Amino acid sequence: QVNVAIRSSLQSLREKIEQLRELLLRAVATRQITQLEGDRRQNLVDELLTRHKQLEASYRNEGSEPDVSRSSLMAGGAKRGVPNPWLLEESEETRGLGFDELRQQQRRIIEEQDAGLDALSSIISRQKQMGQEIGNELDEQN
Repeated sequence: QVNVAIRSSLQSLREKIEQLRELLLRAVATRQITQLEGDRRQNLVDELLTRHKQLEASYRNEGSEPDVSRSSLMAGGAKRGVPNPWLLEESEETRGLGFDELRQQQRRIIEEQDAGLDALSSIISRQKQMGQEIGNELDEQN
């Protein structure tokens, strides 16, 4: 019974990892999150997939030192000197914010970027117009 429960749990974990991967791809494709955030989350999903494979190997007794692999899985990387990546990559301005606050901040940043792009677009349009006027003046002078 224990073996059946472990196998079904491992299979369920694998399916949930795949669901996470699909949701992540959809979120990046629909621009719900930035590409940089998508990459960060993809790295976390890849790490989760690696740990899943380690668990499967441990279950099948394929690991050379099962006790070491079990302890490293359960430690979450803390004993190996690797800090939690969620805490490492979070900036001071987002620390402590809730989901809705983060979305508002993301929208505000996107609006600022859009305003910057609009300004850049108008500058480029003006330069194009000036270039055409200079070209017309040259044609007229020739």
